[in-house]
Amino acid sequence: MNYQFTLGTLYVFLPKIKFMLKVGVLGAGHLGKIHLRLLNASQKYSLVGFYDPDEINGKKVADEFGYTYFDNINKLMDVVDVLDIVTPTLSHFDCAKKAIEKGKHIFIEKPITNTLAEAEELLTLEAQYGVKGQVGHVERFNPAFIAVKDNIKSPMFIETHRLAEFNPRGTDVPVVLDLMIHDIDAILSVVDSKVKQINASGVSVISNSPDIANARLEFENGCVANLTASRISLKNMRKSRFFQKDAYISVDFLEKKVEVVKMKDAPIEPGAFDMILQNAEGIKKQIYFENPDIETNNAILDELETFADAINNNTTPIVSLQQGTEALKVALQIIASF
Repeated sequence: MNYQFTLGTLYVFLPKIKFMLKVGVLGAGHLGKIHLRLLNASQKYSLVGFYDPDEINGKKVADEFGYTYFDNINKLMDVVDVLDIVTPTLSHFDCAKKAIEKGKHIFIEKPITNTLAEAEELLTLEAQYGVKGQVGHVERFNPAFIAVKDNIKSPMFIETHRLAEFNPRGTDVPVVLDLMIHDIDAILSVVDSKVKQINASGVSVISNSPDIANARLEFENGCVANLTASRISLKNMRKSRFFQKDAYISVDFLEKKVEVVKMKDAPIEPGAFDMILQNAEGIKKQIYFENPDIETNNAILDELETFADAINNNTTPIVSLQQGTEALKVALQIIASF
């Protein structure tokens, strides 16, 4: 039997080829070096090189790790598909605008920009030039949060604590933009409602901008979120608790642990070891625990590689520029209410 194939019919049987994206990194500070290492090892990117405005630091990093250093930002942008922007917040907008106008996809560290107007301009440019962008809200990729996110349904009260020891590296922005914005983004991703009212207070202790902040967010659907952030704590803590009808969910982002406590109608004849609660009206509920599997991962690598998937598959990034803008908007409203 003879088989004849045309190029068209043969194409049907060929697997879809996904090309490694050529990527360049802007910024070779502490986090930039982490991104460089992960991108260099990734199977979804081909690391072309990096740019850092500090030529001495750039050459030092190049000599130490073997990455290609570009002393001109435009030369790097011209030879890549994706720009990974890991620069100080104040330069996010200029770097992202320049990259988008060259038709490049952008991964940009949080917060997306320093001002809301800058973020909104990036949204306009993203649509105009047909590129994709993702914001580095890395806690979305924390394995503990991933393990319970599908269990968080219509939470009505949320409490978060994000405490860190002092590190001068993040003091170019208020603690709200440095730390609290992680929790703002996570909350906005699970609360399907608009923020109605914000009450907040912030105190400057060491920096010129607030180092400690507390905010209360009230949503249109009645949900209330109470957020606390500090960058002058004696210990590190990154915990969130979600309360909803018949469930309590706790996420420890630092230790990567979760607690899921749920309630259901008590059986008519409870077992000897069943935990039963009875309220003032005589309604009985059974308490039970769930232990979701928490998979080990590298959250930064995952956020970078899922962005590559979004580009290759033409899908919406997990943390889009729009979502990054919404988180920034709430963060700036909190700062404005101090």
